[in-house]
Amino acid sequence: MKYLTQQVIFDLDDTLVHCNKYFDLILGQYFEMMGDWFKDFGATTAEFRNKQAEIDVQTVNTSGLASENFPKSLIATYRFFCGQYGRPPEAFHEQQLMKLGLSVYDQEIEAYPGMVETLDILKQDGHDLYLYTGGDDTIQQRKIEQMKLTAYFEDRIFIRQHKNVEALETILSTRNFERKRTWMIGNSLRTDVLPAVTAGIKSIYLKQQKEWLYNLIELQREMQQSVLTISSITEVPPVIRSAAKQSHHG
Repeated sequence: MKYLTQQVIFDLDDTLVHCNKYFDLILGQYFEMMGDWFKDFGATTAEFRNKQAEIDVQTVNTSGLASENFPKSLIATYRFFCGQYGRPPEAFHEQQLMKLGLSVYDQEIEAYPGMVETLDILKQDGHDLYLYTGGDDTIQQRKIEQMKLTAYFEDRIFIRQHKNVEALETILSTRNFERKRTWMIGNSLRTDVLPAVTAGIKSIYLKQQKEWLYNLIELQREMQQSVLTISSITEVPPVIRSAAKQSHHG
């Protein structure tokens, strides 16, 4: 049977490789430090967590997915509580926090189960694979190299600091994408699914058990209907195969 080749765009972080769990690990250490520094004031981990999440989302909204945003959010949260409890921020504490926040990017990269077999199947089926990720060039390149992802994506790799409708539109118009056979696969409703639906391409939402607050947005009902939700990357190849057959018959 002949397939009609599909153009499949993958997100990287928390779609193909683990990301959030490392941030959670660092945040755990951060809340311990904060609890220690502010123990005389009765501040709770929940308060630290809520304020850091709020600052984190605000920062990304304004300056995109830059690597220093995370450590800066830890420092800004620390300063907020210093202000609240009337104690001057200590430069040494802030240096510790910058170091702690940046250490998240030194973690060993770990693929999600099924990543290799999923990409292997799609590549063997002859589909065009693209990688579209948000963040700092050097950090994302390191992940791509460690995971040997150029074997699947070659030069079809896009790294953007802002991952939104405009960024996706630019990518779709610079390459030879045919929207009715183009897919965006990712774990973020905000940066993967919404831009894809808006751009008129197909979208697969990889729903993760624990998701970064920034990624979670409410989709309009008509948008929800055009999005396929999966819970494992291994569910992708059957969906793409089925679409490829239908497209050919169509």
